[in-house]
Amino acid sequence: MAEELIISTSTDRSRIYQELYPQIQALIEPESDLIANLANMAAALKEAFGFFWVGFYVAKEGQLVLGPFQGPIACTRIAFNKGVCGASYTRKETILVPDVEAFPGHIACNSASKSEIVVPVFYRNGSVAMVLDVDSDQLDDFNETDARELEKLIKLIERKL
Repeated sequence: MAEELIISTSTDRSRIYQELYPQIQALIEPESDLIANLANMAAALKEAFGFFWVGFYVAKEGQLVLGPFQGPIACTRIAFNKGVCGASYTRKETILVPDVEAFPGHIACNSASKSEIVVPVFYRNGSVAMVLDVDSDQLDDFNETDARELEKLIKLIERKL
């Protein structure tokens, strides 16, 4: 079954997230396959906002391993203590980075990335299963609205873990 997102032409991110949430929910709730759900969420976020890169890094084999994503090719493996993704995994918190060049230990998977937000995804037992990584080619592109709304969207994935 083909799916199509319906997103207004609004530039208000809060409104776009509000429009996007029920559509992602409708994609994810009936689907049991985690990879399919991660892929659809990454695609929906990329399509709705035009972010430079959107994807997941899954915790396995003692590191974060590239999962479903939308955008240019990416780093395949990231140590738990490296970069913004590793910091989010280790700290178990969302991290907003207005300028990736100013983040100590930033991993430059693509030099076009200028700002970033990373949101941890938790198992029911509180351990981190993976992280959602969203990159922009604009400086200071993310704010607390993005953090709050992406955390809300991630809960749809967490219910499936």
